[in-house]
Amino acid sequence: MLMTLVIAFLGFVIIASVGFAFTGGGASPALAKRTQTIGLGTNTRVKQRQKSQAKTPEERRKQITEQLKEADKRERKARLTLRTRMAHAGVSLDITQFWIYSGVLGAVAFFIPLLVLGQMPFMMRLLIACGAAFIACYGLPRWILGMMAAKRVKKFTEEFPNAMDIITRGIKSGLPVNDGLKLVAKECAAPLGPEFQRLVENVGVGMALDGALEKMSETMPAPELRFFAIVISIQSKTGGNLSEALGNLSTVLRARKMMREKIKALSSEAIASASIIGVLPPGVGVMISIVRPEYIAPMFTDMRGQLMLLAGATWMFMGIMMMRKMINFKF
Repeated sequence: MLMTLVIAFLGFVIIASVGFAFTGGGASPALAKRTQTIGLGTNTRVKQRQKSQAKTPEERRKQITEQLKEADKRERKARLTLRTRMAHAGVSLDITQFWIYSGVLGAVAFFIPLLVLGQMPFMMRLLIACGAAFIACYGLPRWILGMMAAKRVKKFTEEFPNAMDIITRGIKSGLPVNDGLKLVAKECAAPLGPEFQRLVENVGVGMALDGALEKMSETMPAPELRFFAIVISIQSKTGGNLSEALGNLSTVLRARKMMREKIKALSSEAIASASIIGVLPPGVGVMISIVRPEYIAPMFTDMRGQLMLLAGATWMFMGIMMMRKMINFKF
């Protein structure tokens, strides 16, 4: 009897082991699907938690800082190309035409010293002519492009807060963002209106608003435009009240403008002092050459005087660049 019970128990154990091997040892399709669903739910909750954490002010500030650094890097690289400088200045010339005009200007600047400074030695005239040609061909056109770009960016910056107010009021009244952009393109003067018109056209052909704003910043390197692009980019990714964000941006831009004017007023004395110091030595030399030409003539005819003039011009240039660095405030 005992032996029968032992055999029955061992048989039950063997049958249960075989059944577990065929059923419980491997995961069934229903169990695998249920496990996958649970895993997907966990991943979804993790993503939602990460998204909610990204909406905190600290994460937004970090994201804004990273985007500003990337925009600064792209702007530094873009400044090196002539095509980008022409786009910043709003010049529609071709690069070939630009080089032709620069070459003609350099040739004119080369022959003028050779014809005017007839009393000087030929080598001295040739050296001055080469320097004048280099400045007129390479430096002067780029300086003019820089002035045009700075003037264009300044005019854009002055009107940009008003454009933010127009878009903000349009959003509060129920208009989409694209209609607000169209209103700015229609109502605002150049260069703000044409830039927003190109922005509206790029969005109309299917380009995303973030990409269109990035393309717009290639022709208008204004920090205020980068702020606007970052606000739109963050709002499209994390959500939020766009009208409130644009209203705060408008307030910040007006505060930056007030700070800019305040810094300009405080640094006006230093700028005037630097201008007087830079203009005084050449002005004194011109006055002496008019009153007593024979007194200053050895500076141009004698080799020692020419070396002194060259050294003085070099030190003057270094001093002017140093003073410009000291009074040039970036904000």
